[in-house]
Amino acid sequence: MPASVSRKNKERLPVKPVFQDEARFGRLYCPQSCRAPYPNRPMVKTCIIRECRYAYSSICPWNGKLDHMTADKMDTENMNAFLELLKNKYGDKFVVMVLDGASSHGSKDTILPKKFSLLKMPPYSPELNPAEQIWRVLRKKCFRNSIFKSLDEAMQKVKAGLSQMAKDKKGMTQLTNWPWIDRLNKDRFQN
Repeated sequence: MPASVSRKNKERLPVKPVFQDEARFGRLYCPQSCRAPYPNRPMVKTCIIRECRYAYSSICPWNGKLDHMTADKMDTENMNAFLELLKNKYGDKFVVMVLDGASSHGSKDTILPKKFSLLKMPPYSPELNPAEQIWRVLRKKCFRNSIFKSLDEAMQKVKAGLSQMAKDKKGMTQLTNWPWIDRLNKDRFQN
């Protein structure tokens, strides 16, 4: 545990480590490969409307606990709302959130709850953040070759997909508890 985290956790609360990320979803069309019986060619509709909103998530790789919310944009105001959501869920723990260097994470207007510490990952290293895998799986399961009639319909799909993923704690642990993360010694943390 970094010394700075130990100094901030003056009450010696149990530590809740989470990895955080956000992603853009909407009516952005991204065709994927698909199969069709020979000799037919697969037909996939296309969409040229480019509307989007954002999804925020945090994952605890050791127990598969996934928290999420959606927002109209990715900015400091919505990051503050996500931090508030987590503060209300984990009020009895000290949350150490590992995240990337997005500007909304370190803005002077970011309101960091008292029992939180933010640890930034190295720049340009999304492959180190297990929360990125949530988006890959969500896009594959819920958005593959899909056309949505409205942005609201697309966001309902995001919310339903994230809620379904959150119920599968074992699956989320398998997806995000990578060997280097597991070696951080899950016994040090009370999840």
